[in-house]
Amino acid sequence: MKPIAALSRFRRRVEYPARLLLAAVAIGALPASAHAAGEASGNAAAVTVFTTARSCFADIVDAFGLLLPREEIAVRPDRPGLKVQEVLVEAGESVAAGAALARLAQPEGGAVTVQAPAAGLVSASTAVVGAVASGKGEALFNIITGNDFDLVVRVPTRDLAKLKVDQPATIRISGADDLTGKVRHIGATVDPNSQLGLAFVAVTSERPLLVNASARASIKTGESCGVSVPLTAILYSSAGTVVQVVRRDRVETRRVETGLMANGRIEIREGLSEGETVVARAGALLREGDLVRPIMADAAKK
Repeated sequence: MKPIAALSRFRRRVEYPARLLLAAVAIGALPASAHAAGEASGNAAAVTVFTTARSCFADIVDAFGLLLPREEIAVRPDRPGLKVQEVLVEAGESVAAGAALARLAQPEGGAVTVQAPAAGLVSASTAVVGAVASGKGEALFNIITGNDFDLVVRVPTRDLAKLKVDQPATIRISGADDLTGKVRHIGATVDPNSQLGLAFVAVTSERPLLVNASARASIKTGESCGVSVPLTAILYSSAGTVVQVVRRDRVETRRVETGLMANGRIEIREGLSEGETVVARAGALLREGDLVRPIMADAAKK
């Protein structure tokens, strides 16, 4: 073999591994962000995220009860033992003060007229022709005066302590529009068996309300403002209640303490700050340290 040809082949054997070594060194010298970007673009899963912001939540106590008139007059005859001769009004009718309600027959002849002591709505009547009117038993008529009602609700002891006079309430009655009210009075005792106490929520209505109708009061007892997330961002695991935060395109599992809920969102009292990036729909498929490609929620909708 000629010396020159042998030398050329030897140089090629030496130079080829050297080029591979230099290429490997050059790749290793690339910034970490370049590696992450390359990896993210190729392998990272796309996830919808949002930026945390502050929200305010109302602390609401819900309680159920019955509507009772604030002022109701029981009408009885001045002279007991007389039979009802004629009934002039029925339950559900409105009457003026002094209006004739019924006539009672006197043993000596003639009739006595029972009159309305005040204007209002006749809520109930026991007057039946031929029946004896009592002066102490059931009233012949009950008349609701005014438009003021109380929703008498039963409240668990854990919530009773939150209630205060004048707290606002929304009253929901089946088949009717919502009404506004406020706490008027709070009972001083609780039932020993049910451990429920009474609260009286004042309601004023321009239209007649049905006595003893069931209704619900949503009483606002306070308000809390802070960081909030959608309920879908919450994940319940063996580690507790967590959210999945995205930092530098990596998933970070963060344990949080939750508070009040409203309209599909939940208050975060500890563990999360305003302005952080959180996975909109937390899931078990994402784990601590996973590389992801975050897409803002607003952009994902387009």
